[in-house]
Amino acid sequence: MIGFSFRTAAVSMALIVFVLTLGYPTALAAQDVPGGGTTPRPASPAADAAVHRALDYLQSAQKPDGSWESGGFGRATSVTSLAVMAFLSAGHVPGAPGPYRESVEKGIVYVLDHQRSNGLLVSNTSHGPMYCHGISTLMLAEVVGMTADAPMADRAREALGRAVKLILLAQNLAKNPENSGGWRYQPTSRDSDLSVSGWQVMALRAAKSAGCAVPSENIDRAIDYLKRCASREGGFGYQPGGGPNNPRTGTGILALEICGEHQTPEAVAGAEYLLGHPPRWSGSYFFYEVYYCSQAMFQMGDKYFLAYYPKLVAILLEHQDRDGSWLSADGNDRSGGRNYCTAMAVLALAVEYRYLPIYQR
Repeated sequence: MIGFSFRTAAVSMALIVFVLTLGYPTALAAQDVPGGGTTPRPASPAADAAVHRALDYLQSAQKPDGSWESGGFGRATSVTSLAVMAFLSAGHVPGAPGPYRESVEKGIVYVLDHQRSNGLLVSNTSHGPMYCHGISTLMLAEVVGMTADAPMADRAREALGRAVKLILLAQNLAKNPENSGGWRYQPTSRDSDLSVSGWQVMALRAAKSAGCAVPSENIDRAIDYLKRCASREGGFGYQPGGGPNNPRTGTGILALEICGEHQTPEAVAGAEYLLGHPPRWSGSYFFYEVYYCSQAMFQMGDKYFLAYYPKLVAILLEHQDRDGSWLSADGNDRSGGRNYCTAMAVLALAVEYRYLPIYQR
């Protein structure tokens, strides 16, 4: 299961104060975004430099077959897909010239080569293959929408259609009212949880934007499940009735927002919960939080984003290792490995680039 460093002495208080006050001078000229438009605000120079170091690390860590290893889980389509999305998030797309082109293309091909006959995108026997599948389906949908390589886009589109069909079949299994509309570890699971469901929802929404047929009824049922996971305390729980934490809350907010459920009472309560529970390096599933909460708070607007995101950026800058990677202090995250942590960190730091179509407001 994926549910899941400059050290303190290497980062001055001046840098942290600079980030926390959003003193972001222009690091780059506004960049062209695929499909037109420009970045809404420039990234900080420190964050931009951290992204470049991290991408260099990921390039060096890629295996000859195009994969990235996932800690103790071995080579996985999930972490490979997260690494590919990290490059995409910084504007490095397949079919276009650039220093990371070969790495991106090899990673995509690795995932495509590991699609099974039933459409499942998985390269190992993890206990939670729907994690791998949802993440990899999301990646392929982004590739279809971004690549300049027509043959690769065609291959990705065909694989995406088969992957989406599996997600829909898994959701359509008969389940009790509490679990209806969601997903869990296996395509045949009869129960559901927010974590696995979040990835499937994003995959379906991205696939629909890429031109795949995704019935509105399936999105609506998923939204109903997400809302049932909202906690009375504010935030979101792992399953209906469960208590909230930051990663789960980010998942619930983001999934609702990208489905067009903007500023719902559940999402607003979740955003308020996150403001009351700022990110901590020692927090459980920190890199899951990094990924989901950065995107979620961006979707909720500047009131929430500007109050939460700079704190998260400061932590990431403080804990990036000399080689450009990250490795969590939390055992749950550490099990995902250094490549997982690094890819998730890049996806968080690249929020303001706005390259990935699924996360644009």
